[in-house]
Amino acid sequence: MRRILRRLTGDTVYLLVGFPLAVIAFCLVVTGLSAGAGLLVVWVGVPVLALTVLVARGMGDVERARLRGVLGVDLVRPRYPRSPSGAGWFRRMLTPLAGGQPWLDTLHALVAFPVATATFCLSLVWWAVAISGLTYPVYGWFFSEIPDNHGLPELLGLGRGYAIDSVFYVLLGAVAALTLYPAVRACAVLQASLARALLTGVAQLQERIDDLTEGRDAAAHAEANALRRLERDIHDGPQQRLVHLAMELSRAQRELGRDAAAARETIGQAITATRETLDELRALSRGIAPPILADRGLPSALAALVSRCTVPVELDVQTLERYPALVENTVYFVTAEALTNVAKHSRATSCRVTLTRIGDTLLLMIGDDGVGGAHVAKGHGLSGLADRLRVVEGELTVSSPAGGPTMITAEVPCG
Repeated sequence: MRRILRRLTGDTVYLLVGFPLAVIAFCLVVTGLSAGAGLLVVWVGVPVLALTVLVARGMGDVERARLRGVLGVDLVRPRYPRSPSGAGWFRRMLTPLAGGQPWLDTLHALVAFPVATATFCLSLVWWAVAISGLTYPVYGWFFSEIPDNHGLPELLGLGRGYAIDSVFYVLLGAVAALTLYPAVRACAVLQASLARALLTGVAQLQERIDDLTEGRDAAAHAEANALRRLERDIHDGPQQRLVHLAMELSRAQRELGRDAAAARETIGQAITATRETLDELRALSRGIAPPILADRGLPSALAALVSRCTVPVELDVQTLERYPALVENTVYFVTAEALTNVAKHSRATSCRVTLTRIGDTLLLMIGDDGVGGAHVAKGHGLSGLADRLRVVEGELTVSSPAGGPTMITAEVPCG
């Protein structure tokens, strides 16, 4: 109840204050546009129009500051054009007129006036009916004593008298009071939504484009880093082993005719090297989505992943749903990278991996009892995880104080 009263008060203040602001903005902008358009033939109209647009911007900033109390969200301030360095006075004077947002601010000053007038009158009338109706028994006796005072109940054929009038107006006030919150709320949201569309719509679209661009760049960066790391690991590991294996087999071939025992020993060493190379290739394959992920989903893929970890891992998967391939790949790769870091750097004796769904978000938590000190700074093992999550608009949180324990939390949107 307290929340409703607080919201009702805020919406009412927003509407009552919005009307005089809309009147001021409308008068200033209409005057400025009219004078500026009429004086364009002698170039005096250019600075007049520029000043008018700046006034509209200022009134728009006031409205943007008021919107948060109604809509409950932080809104982005548009990016207005700026004069280039070293520009002349005429170029600086034209800058406020460039771009689309200054004219949207001006349009809002014109359109908001009739909307604010309507919402102001409607909310004011609703409050007046509710208050005057509920308090009619206090002052109604005075009007009942006035001769030839035909009240609304009498006009409706309900009769005349203080008692009849009191019952009628109290009921009317009660109906108005019960519907006051939705009525005032609807007026406030209507006025605020118009302001949001004109004053921040383009800015929000631009911010969304910037986020998508950043996600695309992060994806390209993460993919390039993954490829470079895979190439380096193959060059430093399996490739060197295969070169050594080829040399060992060539030596065994030369020894086969003159020293069979030495040849058998060399072949045995080559077989051992082959097995080690296969183990290293299996370890590298963790960075590539396995067929089991596409065929059987995250529970089976994560189970296969943790089974190969050199640190004992407890796996708790609380969702058995299938998700888009990008989401499943992201969860798998984040888990693989995190477990690799646990095995290489944490000196942990146990690890726990938990995957659960909360609403439209997959929550992946990887904790270990190691020495801590893990972070996502560039050049460290977890540096690519944040970029990989940014591709799917996810978030990464790492808590790893010195001495441990470490907890890595990844939030992946899946809705």
